[in-house]
Amino acid sequence: MSRYEALRRAVPEWFRDDPGGIEILTDPAWVRRARRQAAAGGRERRQGRAGALWAGLRAALRPVPTGVVSANRHLWYLRDAVRFPDGRLGLYDRIMPPPGASPGVVVLPLLGPEGLVVLVEHHRHATRERHWEVVRGFGDPGATDEENVTRELREEISASPTAVIALGDLHPDTGLLAHRVRLYAARVDGLGDPERGEGIRRIVTVTAAEAEEMVADGRISDGFTVAALYRARLAGLLGNGPKGGAT
Repeated sequence: MSRYEALRRAVPEWFRDDPGGIEILTDPAWVRRARRQAAAGGRERRQGRAGALWAGLRAALRPVPTGVVSANRHLWYLRDAVRFPDGRLGLYDRIMPPPGASPGVVVLPLLGPEGLVVLVEHHRHATRERHWEVVRGFGDPGATDEENVTRELREEISASPTAVIALGDLHPDTGLLAHRVRLYAARVDGLGDPERGEGIRRIVTVTAAEAEEMVADGRISDGFTVAALYRARLAGLLGNGPKGGAT
């Protein structure tokens, strides 16, 4: 049994079909047709019939991989053969959490009685840039959300929470990522050194108004951070509004 087939049996909810949605193909003949069509489609539009024939030959000799393309302890990269709602066949990539993984956490630290917003300047490999962010990380298998929040605060800013406030769930990119993350605010009384080994250069504190100004003028562009600030605003943690509850 292939790794992909084993995964389909172990985690069937990852492969459920929604009527009128994008159907995942499992019959080997249909999977082969989808791979050929995906390989030939672009060349046919650009180069006509000759391009399509060459793409079909290339697909037969060097087929595009499908199934589990790669996997590690944080991410599974799947490429599914699919039928689109208009009848077209093709391939669709998606990134999944490992089976049984705990949701990741995003934590907005609020320092002291003033509730100053704590931000870290974090270098990210994907963009090759530095970003102003709140604290976040993958969930440890078997750990509770509160344990993951506490661990991430300790690791990234050397802080411990005095209160943890749930702000709801978030899907960061429904077009590619199947991940669901949990948003939290956490009240902290002090800060330590940043986790420089992960690319964090410094920690700063700003008022809630300053943080929202950084969102407005583009200095904060990280989606998790924007979402955490917005949810905290709705929960009344950054000003007037309904108060959040401690977990």
